[in-house]
Amino acid sequence: MTTRNVSVVVTSLLALTITASAYAAPWQGWRGSGGWGMNGAYQRLYDPAKVETVTGEVVKVEVVSARKGPGNGVHLQLKTDQGTIPVHIGPAWFVERLDAKIEKGDRVEVKGARVDFEGKPAIIAAEVKKGDAVLQLRDAAGVPVWAGWRR
Repeated sequence: MTTRNVSVVVTSLLALTITASAYAAPWQGWRGSGGWGMNGAYQRLYDPAKVETVTGEVVKVEVVSARKGPGNGVHLQLKTDQGTIPVHIGPAWFVERLDAKIEKGDRVEVKGARVDFEGKPAIIAAEVKKGDAVLQLRDAAGVPVWAGWRR
């Protein structure tokens, strides 16, 4: 190999490395699950033995910023025959990428575990049905679908 050929190969490899670094740069700060991983305190609240199904009308959909614990989450306020209860859907970064959308006024059926969250009752959803659409959020053991890629 001539000096010129070596120079061309080195220059090409350098250009490829710089290009790859430029494309990879946006992902550098995206590590971890934002507190939504299986070992977090929030995930340990979910108890499959406390799963129930409730039906009602969505009166509010909101992105909630936690004071401590996991990052932003999507919550519903669900008006049922027994009153209104907060329903925790999942991390905003996950829910925002789903095709199925839940909006104010929708009638839904929520299957999830009833928990005590910050001193108040809530439901951590495993599944939300809206008409024929089913939004699967957790498996039967309570493992979130957004954590499934690590198994």
